[in-house]
Amino acid sequence: MTIQRGVALIAAAAFCRSLAIGLMGVTLGIELARSGYDALRIGLVIAAGLAGSAAATLVTSFHADRLGRRRTLLSLSLLSAGGGAGFAVSGGFGWLMAVAFFGMVNGMGRDRGAAFALEQAVIPQAVSAVRRTLALSWYNLVIDSGHALGALGGALPTVLERVWALSPATAYREMFGLYAALYGASAVLYSLLGGDVELGATGAAKRRVPLTPQSRRRVAGLAGLFGLDAFGGGLLGDALISYWFFRRFGIPAAAVGPLFFGVHALNSLSYLAAAWLARRIGLVNTIVFTHLPSSLLLIAVPLAPSFGWAAALYLARAALVEMDVPTRQSFVVAVVRPEERVFASGVTNLTRNVAWMAGPGLAGWLMQEVSLGAPLLVGGGFKIAHDLLLWAAFRSVKPPEEAGGTRANEGKA
Repeated sequence: MTIQRGVALIAAAAFCRSLAIGLMGVTLGIELARSGYDALRIGLVIAAGLAGSAAATLVTSFHADRLGRRRTLLSLSLLSAGGGAGFAVSGGFGWLMAVAFFGMVNGMGRDRGAAFALEQAVIPQAVSAVRRTLALSWYNLVIDSGHALGALGGALPTVLERVWALSPATAYREMFGLYAALYGASAVLYSLLGGDVELGATGAAKRRVPLTPQSRRRVAGLAGLFGLDAFGGGLLGDALISYWFFRRFGIPAAAVGPLFFGVHALNSLSYLAAAWLARRIGLVNTIVFTHLPSSLLLIAVPLAPSFGWAAALYLARAALVEMDVPTRQSFVVAVVRPEERVFASGVTNLTRNVAWMAGPGLAGWLMQEVSLGAPLLVGGGFKIAHDLLLWAAFRSVKPPEEAGGTRANEGKA
């Protein structure tokens, strides 16, 4: 099996996974609210899922190349399928917290877990450095297309209620079952991967020392800054934002799905624009100059007088906010050695997951005790701070393709 076919299988598995995550991001918060949980407990359940994802990312960062990338991806998918199955079974708040943690249940509507981090280390093996950002942009486009279609599936419970006369509780349990089935499909695809996706014996030997001193400094700085950004993002998960639209404007749940379909569709289109822009102004400039205006748009959303204005501002933000994703991923793997990529990608994603974990609980508290729109204001402020600090710290660090270094043609064409 060629590495290119392996990447195609990974992309297909990631698409199934992102369908599940997009679906859960829209339906989880509303279903928990229907079940009688307040905003604080909804936030805590989402945070428990992020905590499980962070723990899995930690294990992946240190041990994936030793345990095997294929085996790690397969195990992560099976655990997540179990999480969906667990949510389909009735249980109290403690049960939901445990299932969310061990099943890494993702209520954020965005795929940023352990499998996501590991895949970012595999994909650059297949391309040269000058095509790395474009390859990661296509990968993220596949993922966010899945997020968009999954979010559109948020209307399925209403369809099931009307067409099949199911009760709301039964309709939402069917959604959790679908979530589990999609992760099961990902596991099947990962099982077809060959040995070409692995680092190999030589690379594994080099992995005994995780990072060089220079790489360690860079990764530590990036991890801290990405954590700041992710903490702001943790206040803004799809489950909580859909809950905000539901409560603020009283719109039906069926209308939330199409809105988030539009959000993720715009996210998807922006990835290719990010690759085009990065070739002209550089990776760091692309990250900062697209992310900063998106944060300003976010802060304007809770100030909007109507659903139409709020949705328009949120959609405008969606066209910019994810352009930093492929460029950030590309920058991380570009400024470390190839054998350091799993560790660097894992650590920076782990920091994001840990910071995300703190966000939903705080967002729920802010919604309940301060104001319904407070998480959007606070989250936007943290993201602006990230943008300014990243620009100050890393604008002079150039990846090989921008500096004309000897690694510009690394990888396979």
